[in-house]
Amino acid sequence: MRSIHVSAAVILNEANELLLVRKAGTTAFMQPGGKPEPGESPTETLSRELFEELGVRVDVAGMVPLGSFTAAAANEPGFVVVADVFAAEIGGQQPVVAAEIEELRWVSRADAERLDIAPLARENFLPA
Repeated sequence: MRSIHVSAAVILNEANELLLVRKAGTTAFMQPGGKPEPGESPTETLSRELFEELGVRVDVAGMVPLGSFTAAAANEPGFVVVADVFAAEIGGQQPVVAAEIEELRWVSRADAERLDIAPLARENFLPA
């Protein structure tokens, strides 16, 4: 199986809802993040992606590593995604849709029953 390496964020709000995004031209909601550029560490990748996609700034020193997770890729049939996942705090910053992101949502487990959620988020990170 071919793999795609990414960095992804777990960002929760005060209501314990998970921030998920949907890229343009896709149906699945997933955690914000993305693929590294040459020479980037996983935290540098995530910090850059969060700013580009959502306009939020997260210091790499404040990210808490949650581990490496593997799941079926939501938008690339025949691939698995291998994600370095970090908890990230955005404080009072309000994420906004930018770059290739078409929609963002704060999602509870109950909301997720009605949405197309990427396997990585659905299997590992939706709040109880």
